[in-house]
Amino acid sequence: MRVYVPLTLPGLAAAHEAGELGPGPLDAYAVTPALREWYVSDDIEELEYAALNRAAQGSLRRLAADPDAPRRRVVVAVDVPDGTAVADPDRGLDQTALGEVRIAGPVPMAKAAAVHVDSDDAVQDVTAAAGALGAADLGDEDARFTVDGAEDHELMWFGVQEIPNLIAGR
Repeated sequence: MRVYVPLTLPGLAAAHEAGELGPGPLDAYAVTPALREWYVSDDIEELEYAALNRAAQGSLRRLAADPDAPRRRVVVAVDVPDGTAVADPDRGLDQTALGEVRIAGPVPMAKAAAVHVDSDDAVQDVTAAAGALGAADLGDEDARFTVDGAEDHELMWFGVQEIPNLIAGR
């Protein structure tokens, strides 16, 4: 099963150094039954893209909580055995929890398939979005518009062998 783990660049550096994502439990995103139902698609690539975008939102939340982290969203795509990532059945229909899964223990970085990171041109919008997230959560429409501005940026794909270069400039 492919899951998407939201991080920051310092979080990616720590995982790279430790050789694993963790310790558990890890919050991640995946193609869950609720995400399938919400997205109304059977195209696995579209569904995985939706899960990746949910993880990017999770990364933005981590950035909002860590003002010292570089303002670039980071998502690590990892492959875990089926049954390892578990969705909370009580939150299945909660719009804010779509695609959310939890992994009980650490995941070796050797299981990482790719890393997705914002480009430099997204930094300004991601910075603004991280600052506006709290107000957006409280219903401020202008703040929601600012947060949506970060979502307009596509995350770039990097091979796991490129992680040292990604974390070198943090």
